[in-house]
Amino acid sequence: MDYRRTRYWAGMGSLLLEMKLPKDIFKSPLAMEVVLNQLHQTADESNWYWKYWRGQTRSWFSLEIASFGGQVHFYIWTRKKYRNGIEAHLYSQYPGIEIHEVEDYTKKFEYVIGRDKMFACQWELSEVDPLPIGTYVDYGLDKDPKEEFKVDPLTSQLEFLGTLTEGQNLWIQIIVRAHKKEQLKVLPFGKMLEKFAIFEKVDTWKEEAKEEIEKIMKDLKPEGANFPRIPRKDEADKMAAIQRSVGKIGFDVSIRSMYFASKDIYDSIYLGGMLGGFKQYGSMGMNGFKSAGWHSTFSNPWKDWWKTSQDKLAQMVMDEYKLRRFFFSPFRGKWFYSKPFVLNAEELATIYHPVGASTATPTLERLPSRKSEAPANLPI
Repeated sequence: MDYRRTRYWAGMGSLLLEMKLPKDIFKSPLAMEVVLNQLHQTADESNWYWKYWRGQTRSWFSLEIASFGGQVHFYIWTRKKYRNGIEAHLYSQYPGIEIHEVEDYTKKFEYVIGRDKMFACQWELSEVDPLPIGTYVDYGLDKDPKEEFKVDPLTSQLEFLGTLTEGQNLWIQIIVRAHKKEQLKVLPFGKMLEKFAIFEKVDTWKEEAKEEIEKIMKDLKPEGANFPRIPRKDEADKMAAIQRSVGKIGFDVSIRSMYFASKDIYDSIYLGGMLGGFKQYGSMGMNGFKSAGWHSTFSNPWKDWWKTSQDKLAQMVMDEYKLRRFFFSPFRGKWFYSKPFVLNAEELATIYHPVGASTATPTLERLPSRKSEAPANLPI
């Protein structure tokens, strides 16, 4: 399977697109949600022949925000065949945006033992997948408020990325693929006879959602009670939030953050901002992000007394980022592997979207002016 998949990946071709943002973006992250819906691609795993014999895999994409010494850039990594579709949907939602194919910035960097220092981590959800994080809807951005009234949760993260100094780098990588039914579940005997099958595929994301709602409903009717009590506001809100969350298109997701620089300018003060960058998406009683595996350092010094394993791990982390693989990674199951989690399109659009003038980060490169079409009545 590794050989077949490697052949397939080698022939598919990939590219990196950079988004150049205009100063005036008046649309809410809902526009980005519409764009992200188009990344829900499952056609490449159509049947067993293409999946197991030809090595085809479900398409994945990488949404990236990178800061090079404080200069902040937005990127999308994709297979070549999806380029036209991605560009078309971005232009349709953001007419003033510019999209350029650029050289892969990761090729210019490498981790050199003895010269560099790194801290990296992978993120996971703090609660079960169906519980939503705080999204742009919770911040009121779905109502398209005026720029001066916008409270965009992504702004604080971009402002922090803009504080890095020359030679320091902090990259955020969000790898996504379409979520679909995969888990096999044994059918009851009656269903086996009805469907002439022993197993059926189920959506674990939606199954977990049902279980969470059933737990709340069970609490509403204590043992021995004849009627359920009226749910409290937090219980009613939680059930509504779960139903709304799984009612949208879902994606399998992995998020990575990496800060590195040469040892003489590496500053651990940036680690607090890096680890706190996702806290604004936490929602009380719902979900949020927490640091998981994939650390490039060891918490206990006796695990790596001479720092040799730490350097090797840092090199592996850099290679993993450059490959932009997670679901079929050559390092899957090793030191820093963490399970994917599920976010819907609304949650993804919250943590990755073009920002408007309310984000005044001076090091976020903007287009100098807004473009318009030539008048239709020009003489020929």
